[in-house]
Amino acid sequence: MPIRPKDIINIERFINRHQMELDATGTFSNILVSIALAGKYISRDVNRAGLLNILGAAGKTNIQGESVQKLDLIANQILIDLLSENPHVAIMGSEEMADPIECKNSTRESDYVISFDPLDGSSNIDANASIGTIFSIQRRITKGDHGTEEDLLQEGRKQIAAGYIIYGSSTMMVYTTGKGVHGFTFDPTVGEFLLSHENITTPEHGKIYSANEGNVHNWEEGFGRYLNYVKVADAENNRPYSGRYIGSLVADFHRNLLYGGIFLYPANKKTKKGKLRLLYEANPLAMICEQAGGLASNGDKPILDIKPTELHERTPLIIGSKHNVTEALDFLHGRRK
Repeated sequence: MPIRPKDIINIERFINRHQMELDATGTFSNILVSIALAGKYISRDVNRAGLLNILGAAGKTNIQGESVQKLDLIANQILIDLLSENPHVAIMGSEEMADPIECKNSTRESDYVISFDPLDGSSNIDANASIGTIFSIQRRITKGDHGTEEDLLQEGRKQIAAGYIIYGSSTMMVYTTGKGVHGFTFDPTVGEFLLSHENITTPEHGKIYSANEGNVHNWEEGFGRYLNYVKVADAENNRPYSGRYIGSLVADFHRNLLYGGIFLYPANKKTKKGKLRLLYEANPLAMICEQAGGLASNGDKPILDIKPTELHERTPLIIGSKHNVTEALDFLHGRRK
């Protein structure tokens, strides 16, 4: 039976339907719609990258000391242009910008702050691998005319929304407002994100592990023992697991969210504080993961309970299905050998 138009729910209709759960005025809903619009523009440029001569590095490095790709700059500017004009956004933080982004229309009435990684996994752009945009929204806590860095440095547990847009074989936006996780696939024929995955839950026990095993000799010993454990055949405990690692956080996380599994990016001898960014990557994905029934940890505590001390703070990340993450932490802390 063909799908009837009334059976199709686009993202704006879905957000508006749940508007009262977000805020009565619709201002928060408008922010989510703006992020979805940014995703459409970025998806367009990602899909035309080779034709527009915008592949490759831009000849500069970001605050992290990493090579900035041309599409990084384009995606960053799209998000800034669409969100900074919103009078309800007080301040923003971007992985690509050293300092907070001031919003010229910010007033004492501006209630929200946004952190984002405009194009996660951009080192994979030239290889045509999946990449994505990650975002986090929190309520403002300061009272002045303009937002401050203090507004951005809140625990992940205080997020009121988080999500990502993955640009792969299709473009998909996944987000949560603390009441389940929902996914919308972009249909370019009608120019809309359409509800395709309602109330996503991740399997409690998955069979996928995602890690850069080239770094295992630099990790804490417990993680090495865990990786050896997941490779041993044991039908009773559903092993061995399958190794799947793209090197694009959004892509690895998205696959494991749907199929079940674990993503590990521990600290090592070179990056003792971890490599992934707490505000722009770990916090929003941790909120999504917990809402879907999974867990996210830095090895010692839940990601969402970490109090940030700086804008570009890094963290180790162990995230995924509840059983798998618990299992990995047991090896890390010597509860299993």
